[in-house]
Amino acid sequence: MIATLPPFLRNTLTLILAGGQGERLFPLTKDRSKPAVPFAGNFRIIDFTLSNCLNSGLRRIYMLTQYKSQSLDRHIRNGWNFLSRELNEFIETVPPQRRTISRWYEGTADAIYQNIYLFEQHKPDRVVILSGDHIYQMDYFDMIAYHVQKQAEVTIASIEYKREEASSFGVLSVDENNRITDFIEKPSDPPPIPGKPDQSLVNMGVYVFNTVPLIRAIIEDGKNSDSSHDIGKNICPRLVHQDQITLYAYNLSCQNPQSYWRDVGSIDGYYDATMDLLVPGRSIDLYSKDWPFRTDAYHPLPASINLDTPTPGRIECSIISYGCMIEGNLHRCVISPEVRIGRDSDLHGCVVFNQTVIGRRCKIRNTIIDKQVVIPDDCVIGYDQEKDRKQFMVTENGLVVIPKGLKVEQ
Repeated sequence: MIATLPPFLRNTLTLILAGGQGERLFPLTKDRSKPAVPFAGNFRIIDFTLSNCLNSGLRRIYMLTQYKSQSLDRHIRNGWNFLSRELNEFIETVPPQRRTISRWYEGTADAIYQNIYLFEQHKPDRVVILSGDHIYQMDYFDMIAYHVQKQAEVTIASIEYKREEASSFGVLSVDENNRITDFIEKPSDPPPIPGKPDQSLVNMGVYVFNTVPLIRAIIEDGKNSDSSHDIGKNICPRLVHQDQITLYAYNLSCQNPQSYWRDVGSIDGYYDATMDLLVPGRSIDLYSKDWPFRTDAYHPLPASINLDTPTPGRIECSIISYGCMIEGNLHRCVISPEVRIGRDSDLHGCVVFNQTVIGRRCKIRNTIIDKQVVIPDDCVIGYDQEKDRKQFMVTENGLVVIPKGLKVEQ
């Protein structure tokens, strides 16, 4: 409850940036925004950021939505509409209001700029800004406490990456006290961490701002026609070089050396993060009672395995959601709710979304299958890229993606 929280949490407002179009996740984002893409069977990507918020005591949350938000809005309404307004707790979606400018959001900073009235309404001391499209486990309470203890204007969460792998991200350069001295977007030669020459600090897209400097920076950026109006690309790099502003890095790897964080902004990145779930100790713990991840709690039917087959299938190293009927073989697969897999079918390394039906004697590997797809008996997918490209999308790494609602031709 807000009333029982420490003062620095009671006076904190949370904004989740959830309007991303997710072009690199197409066709999974053909009919939904990136945060609404299913992940880990029962969940959506947004569920992990929201679960982190609730577990951290953050319960005044606005989600800034835009692109194809109906699926996300419905998910929030059905699965997350339980906080108490009497206690000033809420999770609300906020599409572009066009209050000050008659246009859609044109970047993460612009999304905040167009909703500055929220700060006037709530008058928070500080604002937590989160991305709604990352997979990770994090206690924001500890980061906010660190921000207050450091008397920082801005604190940016970071995680340690090998230097040779950090060039795809925004990278923080810090001194021995973790004060940020530079913020470089996708550097060819990422700066090392002091004392750790082989590691760099990667920006996680998690920020704590004091409200006053945030408002000033957002308004200034809004007047700059040359800006792309992005928190990471424009706002933070500009603030680093203002002498009166103190920015600190919060190193999640120091809090937990086994910390996991993944940007699932591409098809291959999404697939790799999903497969990580199947390796004990590599990813987040979906089954933790100390840090529960929650989602829409609608569970109509239990799953059933091999109820109607004389030759039972074999299931190895897989996640199966509620309402599934599995009569085939699964190896390293993640299966969403209410999927049907027919007798003698073999799936290897597959991610299958809700209400898909796979016939008998199918052979499918290294494939993401969106919801409500129908695959007839005896189909072979993932074994002949040239053939697969005639009907499906195939990534450079050979991963097949079947779009929502497709009735696959034999």
